This record gives sequence, structure tokens and C-alpha cells, in this order.
Amino acid sequence: MRSGPEPFDAPDVQALAQAQQEEMRGLYGGEADIGPVREALMFVPPDGVFLVVRDDDGVAVACGGLARFDAERAELKRMYVTSPARGRGLGRRVLVELEATARDLGYRGIVLETGDLQPEALGLYRSAGY
Repeated sequence: MRSGPEPFDAPDVQALAQAQQEEMRGLYGGEADIGPVREALMFVPPDGVFLVVRDDDGVAVACGGLARFDAERAELKRMYVTSPARGRGLGRRVLVELEATARDLGYRGIVLETGDLQPEALGLYRSAGY
């Protein structure tokens, strides 16, 4: 597996983001995204980044992004692992890489975006000290 930054508007990234939003709509009765529309420029340094994990065949299987929240904090966005790739620690891998990137970009903290019907996400964030 390899990971790295990719443009948010790239086709594979948009497919992951759409899958994440579809899952959120299923969990939250048809509602998914909250807040401003996500645009590719939100995930471009120095304000942010969008990371993608690809399997050995090059298939995009996990992702997550950082976008500027305020002068000192980034917000975690679009954390997602495809169903077949779950249970391999990829969510933690993305989180650790995003935390390191946030430090590199000069952020002093990270704001989370998650919901109360996502026990796996909540467990990941709690186990990481959030």
C-alpha cells in the first residue's frame, strides 16, 4: 500500500468522496454533508491537503483531508475507508499522516468533523487522544 497527497477533484478521489457521502446519507436519513461545499482549493497547501491510500494494484481504498478551520487549526474532512479495505488500520494510518501534515503546515490543532452514528470513527478518534 502507498499513500500520498492527491487533488481533491481527481476522479478517484471524487469517487471516494461520493462513496463516503452515500454512506453518510444512509446513516443520517438522507443527509450527508454539512457546512460549506468542499472545493479542491481547500485541500491545497498551505491551507490543506487531501491524502489517498492505494492498494498494491493502485486502487484508491482510503482517504482523508485537512482544510483550514481558522488561523491555528485545520479541520479533518472526508475520512473514509472502503468496505473491503476496513479492519486493516487504514483509518489510523490516514489520521497519523494527516496529523503530521497539519504540524508541517503550521497548525496547532485539529478540529474533527464526525457524527454520533459513526462508532468506528468515534473509537478511532478517542483512541488517538481526541
